[in-house]
Amino acid sequence: MRYISTRGQSRPVTAAEALLTGLAPDGGLYLPEEFPESAALNPFTAPSLTYRQLAGRILTMFLSDYTRAELEECISQAYGSNFATPAITPVTMVDEKLGFLELWHGPTCAFKDLALQLLPHLLTAAARKMQFDREIVLLVATSGDTGKAALEGFKDVPGTRVIVFYPEDGVSTVQKRQMITQEGTNTYVVGVTGNFDQAQAGVKALFTNEAFQRELAAAGKTFSSANSINWGRLVPQLVYYFKAWFDLCQNHGLAPGETFNVVVPTGNFGNILAAYYGKKLGLPLHKLICASNRNNVLTEFIQTGVYNRNRQFYQTLSPSMDILVSSNLERLLYDLVGADPAPVRAYMDQLQRQGSYQLTAAQKERLQKEFWAGFADEAETTAAIKSVYERYQYLLDPHTAVGYKVYRDYLEATGDDRPTIIASTASPFKFNQGVAQAVLGPEAAAVADEFALMEKLSAVTGVAMPAVLAGLRDKPVRHQQVIAPAAMEETVRTILGL
Repeated sequence: MRYISTRGQSRPVTAAEALLTGLAPDGGLYLPEEFPESAALNPFTAPSLTYRQLAGRILTMFLSDYTRAELEECISQAYGSNFATPAITPVTMVDEKLGFLELWHGPTCAFKDLALQLLPHLLTAAARKMQFDREIVLLVATSGDTGKAALEGFKDVPGTRVIVFYPEDGVSTVQKRQMITQEGTNTYVVGVTGNFDQAQAGVKALFTNEAFQRELAAAGKTFSSANSINWGRLVPQLVYYFKAWFDLCQNHGLAPGETFNVVVPTGNFGNILAAYYGKKLGLPLHKLICASNRNNVLTEFIQTGVYNRNRQFYQTLSPSMDILVSSNLERLLYDLVGADPAPVRAYMDQLQRQGSYQLTAAQKERLQKEFWAGFADEAETTAAIKSVYERYQYLLDPHTAVGYKVYRDYLEATGDDRPTIIASTASPFKFNQGVAQAVLGPEAAAVADEFALMEKLSAVTGVAMPAVLAGLRDKPVRHQQVIAPAAMEETVRTILGL
């Protein structure tokens, strides 16, 4: 299988090359030239597949230049005792029709682990296959979770370096602590005095700077991406949606031919795009429900067909979704416009120059056939956490709470009560200030020490906090650099000794 750019001005490449380079030379995102057949993915014909086995079948379809042995080795290293449950991504049903797909049982307690525990092994295998002798420099912009997951996944991996830029005041206390205490001789963490979109724009500018790329090559280095613009980040995310389908069929009575809905809280559009690609492979999804926080650019896009980033940016209780430029939407656009790169280029040019673009009526109709969208403000997010805890004794993080609120809105608007899975994207203890406010009340949550609050929340609710988060309190700070967005290129040069 070959990979092409959404913008159509770069040559087709192998999967290994697409993963190594991350972003296409023309600035586009790689996607498969053709989608594979998926007859091997069915809980009624292959009911006993484990998470690892499902991953093997899906990766084999998309990464055809890897051998079966190479993929099996990558998968076995990625999904094992580093996850807190053998199920890897269990589904917890809270009533007959509603379940939470728990994606936070990995080493950093966020859904990014499902891809970023695998990606280092895929990249190093790709480098061997291509006889690639340059150092791979992973350049990452993060809104909170990708950064730590990339740092943890690539820590001390030979032949790689990881440079993470995060918004200094735009992540939770626990997310920041996870990153600035990161160990590893090849890890670099830098705060940016701006928002995620500014950090992401700086990273994209470095990827498309041809003079800088030549300078890197002369120094024996090359950039790659651990953000979800990299196909190697996206394709592993298909696995857990299929695993959820298998769980619904085997354990919760979903019948052959019966469809279900999925709700995905998302900012950069990668997680919900994986569900969309799963549907293209045969996943029986009825509606893809996109949940946004107060930065509701995606809600407006799905409801009106207009993408407009020219709006106020808000810092919210769900910081990983505080994004106004959703990079992965470009891959969906490629489908919406009929697999024609010319209109994709035009839309991306309009977004860069004007900050907005508008779909045609036909494109908007295709979008709304697959997607439904809503958002939650801060008060609604807090109310959702409180409501779910009181009703089900189940603890949500703020991002998942956004998903629950939008799910309730969808029910009221459509009356569609078919089985629904909400992607639960992070442990509530990564965002314990917002969760404690909702569950314990403002006075009880008024604890200055974040880790004391974590312990209090666990004691009151009886929910055990993940050991990897509890241990953060005593880890020494290793990364303290903070820069302006304009200094990102010079910072990378300094780190790499250019």
